[in-house]
Parts: sequence; C-alpha cells; structure tokens
Amino acid sequence: MNDIECDVLVIGGGMAGLTAGARAASAGRSVVVVEVGDDVGGSARYAGYVWTAPDHTVMNAQNPHGDPALRRLLVDRFQDGVQWLRDTGVEVGDAQRILSFGRGHKFDTNQYVDLCRRIVLESGGSVLLNTCTENLSFENGVVTGAMIRTGAAELRKVRAAHTVLATGGFQGSAALLEKHVHPNAGRMQLRSNPHSAGVGLTLAESVGAAAGTTNAGFYGHLIPSGVTLTDPSDFVDMSLYYSEHALLFDLDGTRFVDETLGDHLTTMALLDRREARGLLVADARVHRDWVLASYVEGAVAVDKFALASKRGGRVGRADTLEELEYLPEDWGYDGAAIAAAIAEFNESTTSAEGPTPGRALDAGALSEPPYYVIEAVPAVTFPFHGIRVDGDARVLTPEGEPIPGLLAAGSDTGGLWNRAYAGGLAAALVLGLVAAETAG
Repeated sequence: MNDIECDVLVIGGGMAGLTAGARAASAGRSVVVVEVGDDVGGSARYAGYVWTAPDHTVMNAQNPHGDPALRRLLVDRFQDGVQWLRDTGVEVGDAQRILSFGRGHKFDTNQYVDLCRRIVLESGGSVLLNTCTENLSFENGVVTGAMIRTGAAELRKVRAAHTVLATGGFQGSAALLEKHVHPNAGRMQLRSNPHSAGVGLTLAESVGAAAGTTNAGFYGHLIPSGVTLTDPSDFVDMSLYYSEHALLFDLDGTRFVDETLGDHLTTMALLDRREARGLLVADARVHRDWVLASYVEGAVAVDKFALASKRGGRVGRADTLEELEYLPEDWGYDGAAIAAAIAEFNESTTSAEGPTPGRALDAGALSEPPYYVIEAVPAVTFPFHGIRVDGDARVLTPEGEPIPGLLAAGSDTGGLWNRAYAGGLAAALVLGLVAAETAG
C-alpha cells in the first residue's frame, strides 16, 4: 500500500484529537486522523459540559501544584474554545456554575465530534478507524509521522510535518495505572472508554519525551461497591456526586478527608485507604436535597441510592443513628463506632473548633433520620500523569526542549492537574486548538 502524505497526523479521535484535526483542516491543512476504536468520539461522547475555573485566582487556588503555564493557558484560551464550539455549528448553552467554583457551558458532545469528523473529511482529509499506531517515525531527532495498521492490513507509513498524540490517557491499562497512579489503581473500574490504554504515552517515551508528575493522582468519582459499570450511562448514573454533603468512613471507622471539597478529590483519598473502600452515610436532608437532585443544573436527576440498591450494591437504611449498629458483619465495619462518630461529628458542627477533618463547604450536621448508607469505591476516568508539553502543546524532553514535529493534547498530557481538577473537556478543547495552531 502507498505511503500517506499529510500536514498533520492526529493519533486519537476523541475530543482533543478531533478538535486539533478539525481546526487544522479548517485552516487549510491536510489532515489524517487515526483512531483505534470503531468510531470517533472516545470518552467525550459520555460527557455534556465544558467548564473550568473562571479566572487565574480561582484556578491557582483550586490547582496550586499544576503547571503554571498550562493553568494560565486553560483560563486564557477557554472562551476562544467556547467560540470555536459555536463556530462549528454545535449548540452551546449559556454560561452556568459548575461545582462550587467552576463556570462553563452545556453542549452536545456527540454533535460536536461528528461535526469535527465532517470538517476533516470535507476538507479532503481522512479519518481511519480500527487503526493502530505501531510506532513513530523518528529521523535525525525529528518526528516525521508514524507507522499505522488498519485491521489485519500491512503497515503503512504516514509522513507528516506534525504529529499530534491525543489517545486519551492510559486508564485502560491496569499495569500503567499501578505504575504511575497507585499500587491499587489497576483494580478500579473505568468511567471512560477502554481504548485509552497508554499508546500516546508509550509512543512519546519511545522518542525521549518527558512524563510526569509523580503522585499527581487521577480524575474519577465514587461508585457503589459491588456494581459493575456495564454501559456508558452508568458513568454518570452510578457516580455518587452527593458525597460532598455526606460523611465517608474508612474500614477503621475514621473520617479521613473534607468531603465537601469535591467528590473527585474524595475519590483519590479513598484509594489510599485500606482496601480502598468506605461507608458513605447521608441523612434525610442530604438525601432530599442532594441525592435526589441534579448534580449540575440542567442534568437529569437520578435517585442514586435506589439505583445502587436495584443494581445489587451494598446499601442500607437506618431509621435511627443507633440502628447503624446492625450493619451486616461481613461488610467489615463497626457500625456502633460509626454511629458514635456521626454523633460526635454532629456535636462538633456547633463548636468553635468544628469537626476534624473540616467541612469547608457544607458544615451542616447529619442529624435528620433516616440514614442512607452506601459502600463506595473509587472509579477512574483518566490519570493526571502524562506527556509533558509546553504552552504551545509541543512535547518536551526531560531537559525541557521541544521534540520537533511532535505535539500532544487532552488526557495524554501531564502536568496540568496535580491532585486537583477543573475540567477535562476544557483542557482537551484548548490544547487541541493550540496544537492545531502550532502545526501551522
């Protein structure tokens, strides 16, 4: 088969890769997108909001250890990204609050990725599905494309002035999760597509790219233990976002984190606890105001307690605090000790010192029976460890020098988030646009 010549080769057809490909195509560049799956879109098809911190002050406070250049880039270019979404023809909602600190927009991610594919194809480019990237072409210190294989076909060489790595991270690889995130991370269930298994990271490292940051963590959410995520709709429906208003206890009956700072942060903290499982307790107030409510304005409300029960999760209801003593013995928790800890917590909410750990964003007591209990475990969406890039999306060596011809975007990149998170789609959008601009 003949070699393929193009200006921009994009490896990965998710949010970041399709953004880079469509933007480059709209600027007159010849583009080839290769995707290992049988359709484009990746994990973006399961999402619905693009958001991040509204300004530098908030970003720095929420993500103090993230790469300063990438933090600035995301805030500075976010509105450009939103305008690009609208320019493609996708419907974008009005600005709204996301979480306790973010600002963003609802939009149709499925419409967007399909529009990006159309832009690439109508410009004369190619979108190759079920296509693996075997290795990068690396000549005299410059990445000049890659060797690809579609199905069982022979290898083909793609020659490109710029190659963009956008394969979505490595959450699909238990071995890489255990190596770069946590020894227990490989046991977590996936809240994303399984095709993102570290190809981008492996390709980048094969030509001398830097990766990091150590112990940066991952983005994910708590889900009920014993429930298998069988459908993409489960990624949202089974996520226990309301943990921000509940109390979480580990197997030793100890509260170990300020739950109110974010379910995604509590999820990372739980992975560090014994057996990476914990008991999430809500009272009638939390059940009424948060379990039964929408996590984000405009989202469909799901009774997560009822759904977890229906799906076979470890759930229970106690009509009084004292009834927690009768938690099933095989769960492994001292129910009486947890009941006592909740009573002590309730008393602390009216004291000058407050509870320990603190409750920065919801200091209310859990004193209104009945009590709703779900055993929770962490699930992963994507890791924060990844390929190091600069503010132009250029892949860097350990010495901080760009590798000519090689760019990266989206969840393949590392450094932006460090035990913190403020919008994965926003980062994919912005870095995808920047990568296309760098490619000329």
